[in-house]
Amino acid sequence: MKTELPPDVFFRPDLRLMIFRPHGVLDEKAVDQVVTFLEKEEEQVEQCFNRFVDLSKLDSIQLSFDYLVRVSLHRRLSSMKRPRVKSAFFVTSEQAAHVADTHALLTDHSPLQVEVFHEVAAAARWLGVSPEDLRIPE
Repeated sequence: MKTELPPDVFFRPDLRLMIFRPHGVLDEKAVDQVVTFLEKEEEQVEQCFNRFVDLSKLDSIQLSFDYLVRVSLHRRLSSMKRPRVKSAFFVTSEQAAHVADTHALLTDHSPLQVEVFHEVAAAARWLGVSPEDLRIPE
């Protein structure tokens, strides 16, 4: 990683995996920080990396539908000339599932392969890592 990591973002260089585990409230500012980080890294790194987004530690999500559509379509378009990457979303609430499902739908048919999971073990299998690999210090 050549760029400073945003809050709640961890990188496992050994696995070529970024983990985003936001706490408290997920808002536009937090998402914008992660998107900016991703885009800077995608320009600088030679090898692509997968992503694990753990939405289980959130108290609430404060993202408008318009914002979610705008960000998802932006990510879809900005990734079109890049290699395929996997983004696994782990959700434990209906609201988080709605956000992740919307993002998955809007990035479909792009290099961003987005899947939503209700179990960490299933997300780990899909990413080709162990559930332990997805743990980070609290």
